[in-house]
Amino acid sequence: MHTTDYALLKKQLQSLLEGEENWLANLANTSALIYEALPDLNWAGFYLNIGPELVLGPFQGKPACVRIPLGKGVCGTTAERREAIVVPDVHQFPGHIACDEASQSELVLPMITPEGRLLGVLDLDSPSLDRFSAADAQGLSELVSVLIAATSWPEEFK
Repeated sequence: MHTTDYALLKKQLQSLLEGEENWLANLANTSALIYEALPDLNWAGFYLNIGPELVLGPFQGKPACVRIPLGKGVCGTTAERREAIVVPDVHQFPGHIACDEASQSELVLPMITPEGRLLGVLDLDSPSLDRFSAADAQGLSELVSVLIAATSWPEEFK
């Protein structure tokens, strides 16, 4: 199991986003920071809540599925439930959407404003089984909070 210093990563993200409110720049830099800082990932990025579906946002990794209906796959289920989902083996998750056949485990966190608006989800994939833990979910949820607070979000993300 991997250990990550999420307190340090949170400080790095705060520094990276300081003085920048643009949603596109902040999502791009956040996905790059996470992808570089966390070991054993093959994808790290965002899906944004636009209309009745999630639409691919900034990411690091191989090309990905562009649109995911709410309630479908791990990302759509996370958005619908509005809670983090840790999947030790994606092949055991009913309705898993395989964008990259190398992915074996997944962690998806909802991005919810303090007012309750669902902006989208943060999606992480790993080529290893059982890569993600509850500690990863907690640490990354703090990063998502930093991102949400630092960013000016367009009205189209509902």
